[in-house]
Amino acid sequence: MPTGVSALRWVLLSTLALGAVSLDVDASCVDPAMRVASTVSITREFSDEEKLATPSIVGVRGTGWFYSKRSIVTAAHVADAMHLRTNEWKTIQVQGREVGAQIPARVVRIVGGAYSEKMALLELGTSFPGAATLPIRTERLVPDEPMVSLAYPNGALRFAKGRFVRYEDGGKLLGAALLEMHDGNDRLVLDHGASGAPVLDCEGRVVAVVSTI
Repeated sequence: MPTGVSALRWVLLSTLALGAVSLDVDASCVDPAMRVASTVSITREFSDEEKLATPSIVGVRGTGWFYSKRSIVTAAHVADAMHLRTNEWKTIQVQGREVGAQIPARVVRIVGGAYSEKMALLELGTSFPGAATLPIRTERLVPDEPMVSLAYPNGALRFAKGRFVRYEDGGKLLGAALLEMHDGNDRLVLDHGASGAPVLDCEGRVVAVVSTI
């Protein structure tokens, strides 16, 4: 079992929603509603100087989950779009279901090897109140294994369920876990703003990070 930052390398890098047959998650699976303290919406509003470069964009929002009390994992493209760097602290809004805070953040590491989709480990300047960390699974997934997720698309907390389909072993999605995720008939539940959200197995361990839908 890897420890420390190296453990993040074991987490699969992207989640793709696939149209397929609906199925119910096993009743013994963890309820994502019981893990809300682990996952937050993260937002960075740009400075006036940054807005000059991209006047149509005033900020960036994504989802992150707590790897420790003072570190958050999100999709690498979220951190990049927020202009977060390793050598500079920038303030982000960290918002849970009931509490939020303005906290300085910086990139500790980008992980993912040669994969096109990567993850960012962010360090927070202060701990987030009530943050709950998530364990990481290192065992390979089994086809049709049930999955659950929680995310903040458009800044609103949503839950999703579904199944693991297969690992992608070639092409531009090399290294991705292909999943079907939905909320009833809503197959776009993990929409814009959900990037970086954790996908959990039935024991509540992180098996993937949402990157692409």
